Amino acid sequence: MERSIADQGVHELGGRLSVLTRQKQDHVELDRLLRQLDGADASAQGLVLLRIHRLVFPHAFAEEAVLWPVVRRVLPDGHELTLEVEREHQEVNELVTALEAMAAEDPARGPLLARLAAVLREDVRDEEDVLLPRLQRALGRRRLRALGLAWEVVRRTAPTRAHPVVARRPPGNVVAAVPLSVLDRLRDLVDGAVLRGPGRSAPALRSVSTRLAGLAHRVEHLSVMRRGEDPSTRPPRT
Repeated sequence: MERSIADQGVHELGGRLSVLTRQKQDHVELDRLLRQLDGADASAQGLVLLRIHRLVFPHAFAEEAVLWPVVRRVLPDGHELTLEVEREHQEVNELVTALEAMAAEDPARGPLLARLAAVLREDVRDEEDVLLPRLQRALGRRRLRALGLAWEVVRRTAPTRAHPVVARRPPGNVVAAVPLSVLDRLRDLVDGAVLRGPGRSAPALRSVSTRLAGLAHRVEHLSVMRRGEDPSTRPPRT
């Protein structure tokens, strides 16, 4: 049985620049945020969710654009391993999209939040216990560090919001990166200002956020954004 990267130190994972070390660091931060979400009241929940989105979506995007193509090349069952994780990523996108369309007082919100946390934790376990240890065994330290650099560059410039229509694989997700990242990060600034200090400008800022979301929705529905996707991760067309 493979040894989970959760049980390995930085040196074992290939050093601080290794993609495995970077993955583990994000997973530790996600666990902290999920525990914070569990104890957050209604007023604090929105800001915690925004922080989770800014962590989870760039992380997953970098995996799908940089890491999983390598897994599919170097592991004989790489397609099956990455497809399972991509399905989890797709469910996260769909859950967050549903939550964003839901009123704060909606009774269905609690179960959806619980499901979101469960899928995120399941995704971490699948990666740390199965997929990443297999990749570790197949690649040397130098390759893991090179992948870590590429992964970090993409993560820092990736979309930060849910986009369930965009393909989970290249080339669709790569084409989507720049326009959606710009729109998402602008929206993060606007939403963060509202959540941290709602005031007289809040209605105008919410209107700006709604317009940015609408523009991102139109961009992600361009047909080029679906290229490369596996049919099993395709959401229903609306």
